[in-house]
Amino acid sequence: MDLNLFKLCSGLKILGYFMIVLVAAIIVVSYYAVVILTLGPQLFEGGFKSFLSFTIIVVFHVLLVLLLWCYFMVVFCDPGSVPENWKPVMEEGNLEGSSSEPLSDCVATEDLASALSSSSERMERRPAARYCSKCENGKPPRCHHCSVCQKCVLKMDHHCVWVVNCVGAHNYKFFLLFLLYTFLETIMDTSVLLPTFIKFFQKVMNHSASPGNLAVTFLAFVLNLAFALSLLCFVIMHASLLFSNTTSIEVIQL
Repeated sequence: MDLNLFKLCSGLKILGYFMIVLVAAIIVVSYYAVVILTLGPQLFEGGFKSFLSFTIIVVFHVLLVLLLWCYFMVVFCDPGSVPENWKPVMEEGNLEGSSSEPLSDCVATEDLASALSSSSERMERRPAARYCSKCENGKPPRCHHCSVCQKCVLKMDHHCVWVVNCVGAHNYKFFLLFLLYTFLETIMDTSVLLPTFIKFFQKVMNHSASPGNLAVTFLAFVLNLAFALSLLCFVIMHASLLFSNTTSIEVIQL
């Protein structure tokens, strides 16, 4: 019995479900540290500090709703499946239509030859359609087979374990927005928690705060800082891919 190693890749879906739980846990920890422990008590101090805390809380919730909406869209949206029995459409309509016309109504011989040559050049530049032996279906240009999802995906960028789904033609927009909103959220969380993090060791030595609250604040700051730095690299990378109209897989295959 032959062992197909590519089928073992489908086991990454289990890791993806764990990642979804991890994302939810990070959001809960960050929400508790930023809103409940840090900004919440400042709302009752009055003055400009109270107004600033209220404004940050509003922006925090707006970004949170936006990133959650984009996240669920990436998770549940079809990345772009290839229709069954897909076949490329040949551009023969113009040639057939021109051949059925009377000779007197046709263009000149030189114009017809130039039109045919330009048409053949366009066909040569167009990527040839391929066939996927795993899906037993045609593969349109810029389509790739995902060993985790066990299907071909249109304009596939990569399979993301954080969303248990492929990032393709239909959900790439939501993936980019999710990266952007999450980056802005983590930057704001890090900025809000930075003063508390600076006073962290002083509070630990003086025992002036609850150990549980200090641990949550410390963990939230470290997680948000780490994600902000990593997301900055991802945002820059995908922005360059977007402007060049390429995907991660296509860059690797160059």
